[in-house]
Amino acid sequence: MEIETIKYRKERKMRLIIVRHGDPNYEIDSLTEKGWREAEFLSVRMEKQLQKEHTYIYTSPLGRAKDTASLTLKKLGMTATEFKWLREFEAPAIDEDTGTYKVCWDLLPARWTSEPAYYDKDQWMNTPFMKKAKADTESAWVYDGLDSLLKKHGYTRENGYYRAEHANRDTIVLFCHFGVECVMLGHLLSPVVLWHGTAAAPSSVTTLYTEERREGIASFRMQSFGDQSHLYAADEPASFAARFCETYDNKEERHD
Repeated sequence: MEIETIKYRKERKMRLIIVRHGDPNYEIDSLTEKGWREAEFLSVRMEKQLQKEHTYIYTSPLGRAKDTASLTLKKLGMTATEFKWLREFEAPAIDEDTGTYKVCWDLLPARWTSEPAYYDKDQWMNTPFMKKAKADTESAWVYDGLDSLLKKHGYTRENGYYRAEHANRDTIVLFCHFGVECVMLGHLLSPVVLWHGTAAAPSSVTTLYTEERREGIASFRMQSFGDQSHLYAADEPASFAARFCETYDNKEERHD
C-alpha cells in the first residue's frame, strides 16, 4: 500500500519503534486473554510516549499484530497502514537434526553457533539450511519494504547507512512479529553491533536468560536491552548520555 509523501518539521525526533504482538493465540490468529492485557498496558505506555501529530503507525496484516496495535490506535485516535512485508518471516526448511520443518529463527544453538557464516551479516543466508529455506528472497522482500518506508520518511539507504535527505523527528511505529523484527534489525545494524548499533542509557536494564533445549547444552538469550520502563512509569525523561545528535542541525546535542 502506498503512503503519501511526509511533510517534515525540524523540531521532530526521528525514532523507529518495533513492537512485537502480545501473547498470541495462533489458532485464531489473535491474542490470548493475557495478550489483551499486555496490549492494554502497552497502549498506556504508548499514549504517554507518542505525540499523535508526529507519529506514523504501520502493522502486519496478521490478526495478532493488528489486535495488539488496536488499543494503542484507539487511545491515540489514529489509524494504521498495513504492509504485507511486516507479516511473520516465513522461510522454513527441513532441519538435519530433527527431520522436521524449522523456521530459520528457531535453530538449535549447537547447530548455528558452529557455523561462522551465521555471524556474518552478509553471509548468514548462504548456508545450506538458509538456501533451502530461500531466506535470501524473503529477506530481500523485507529489506526493500523497510528501505522504501524509510525513504518515504526522508532517509535513503546508501552503502549500509542512510542518507538523511529530509532529516526530521518523526516516530515510526511497526507492530509486527519476532522473526521479521530480527530481520529488520539485522539490516539496520553493523557487525560491530554492540558498540555502534545500540545505546544503553543510564539506569537502563538489560536482561538475559538461559535456554537449555538439549540437556547439558545452554545458551544465553537477551530478553530485553536497555529497558527504561521504570522511567516511563515515573514520568522521568531518559538521559541523552551514550547518544549523539539526532539531526545534524541540533547544536545542543553532541556531534563528536
